[in-house]
Amino acid sequence: MIFSRDRILTTHVGSLPRPDALSEMMAEGTTNPMIFGKAVREAVADVVRRQVDCGVDIVDDGEQSKPGFISYIDARLAGMEPRRDDPPQLDSREKRSFPEFYAHGHSGTRPPPRLCTGPVLYTGQRQLQVDIENLKAAIQGLAVTDVFMPAVSPGQIFRYHVNRYYKSDEEFLVDIGEAMREEYKAIIDAGFIVQIDDPHLAMHYMLEPHMDIEDVRRWANHYVEILNHTLRDLPAERIRHHTCYGINMGPRVDDIEFKHLIDIVLKIRAKFYSFEAANPRHEHEWKLWEDFKLPPGKAIIPGVISHCTVLVEHPELVAERIQRFAKIVGRENVIAGADCGFASTPRAVPEVHPTIVWAKFQSLAEGARLASRALWN
Repeated sequence: MIFSRDRILTTHVGSLPRPDALSEMMAEGTTNPMIFGKAVREAVADVVRRQVDCGVDIVDDGEQSKPGFISYIDARLAGMEPRRDDPPQLDSREKRSFPEFYAHGHSGTRPPPRLCTGPVLYTGQRQLQVDIENLKAAIQGLAVTDVFMPAVSPGQIFRYHVNRYYKSDEEFLVDIGEAMREEYKAIIDAGFIVQIDDPHLAMHYMLEPHMDIEDVRRWANHYVEILNHTLRDLPAERIRHHTCYGINMGPRVDDIEFKHLIDIVLKIRAKFYSFEAANPRHEHEWKLWEDFKLPPGKAIIPGVISHCTVLVEHPELVAERIQRFAKIVGRENVIAGADCGFASTPRAVPEVHPTIVWAKFQSLAEGARLASRALWN
């Protein structure tokens, strides 16, 4: 049971910069599994060591083996295939608000690139086992408090695929959950925390401009019921849920306010809740925790550094952000995290340069030390 017992622990969301050579292999689709496997093993070992060197307590593999936090599942689920048509960019509230800025699209308006054409089944056992073995090898001899491994949520997969097989979308979503449950359970059985990556939950309002707040709340409540069914019987103390508003360094004026989701998020069958709290659209929302009670035995992982800016947050600001939450929900129930991942896909020009990511992590750790000194004195 991981709590901040005598100091504020630190973690992050998942994806971290990949070596250039590995990113190039992913972009080119290398066909040599031995060369690719060696590159991934080395990248995982390096990225874990970097996290520890920066002072991160709860580490992961940086998703080094994955071409994307969603698209990695293409090689692990049967019943899916690429689309052959060329659909237009999707509509969104952000696109309507800033059409010139979003003229070339962004992650939220990309149409689903794949179709479901048969029963959804999990076939990624081999790839998952390799990821688990790489991460276990990487943490050997290093002082880590705990280890997590991200896995994409059923809802995110649902949004990424168009149903052409199931009688209803709900049946499709439930079967995705049943397939992914195998991955979630295997990660837990390996001794790791599983993180359910679920931006879909917070982004739904922005992506569905025809829905109002109450529509989205009804949808979210039902979605969480299905997600909880997927997570049934899995140990909640080894589950953390992450939601956010996507990798979008844009205006973000159409993000749903967290006050409309917080009570629904707290229904999710998990011990840890990770959410955006550092960027200028959401930093003020720390006050919400004065009105919404954190259930006993739960912990929050607020973002105290952000993926939405290349500015490196000052450690004193990080400490202030941590202390705001700690004074409301209790210092032991706060783990300092990030708003989102820093490399959800391998890009030629990343939004946040790797050198800046590591500087942010150092600031995260120093801010946690400053906060701990204040909170335990």
